[in-house]
Amino acid sequence: MQCADVIRYLSDYIDQNLSEALMEEARAHLATCRNCHVVLDSTQQTILLYRQQGQRIGMKRAKQDKLYAQLALALAGRADDCEAPTEE
Repeated sequence: MQCADVIRYLSDYIDQNLSEALMEEARAHLATCRNCHVVLDSTQQTILLYRQQGQRIGMKRAKQDKLYAQLALALAGRADDCEAPTEE
C-alpha cells in the first residue's frame, strides 16, 4: 500500500470499514510511514476535538469527494518517502 492509498482509505480505516486484508495493509504501511502516521493521528485528534466540543460539522458528499480527490492528486505527484514513525 502506498501513501495515496492510505489517504484514499483513511476514513474507512478509522471507521474500521475495510476488509481485513486492506486493514492489515494499511496497518503495515502506517507502521513504517511517518507521514501517513502523522496524517492519521491528526485526523483522529480532530475527530476527538469535535466530539469533545459537541459540534457536528457536516460536509456534503460531493465536497468530501472533491477534497479526497485533491488530496490524492497532491500525493500522487510526490515521491513515496516513507519513514518509520518516531515516538514523541
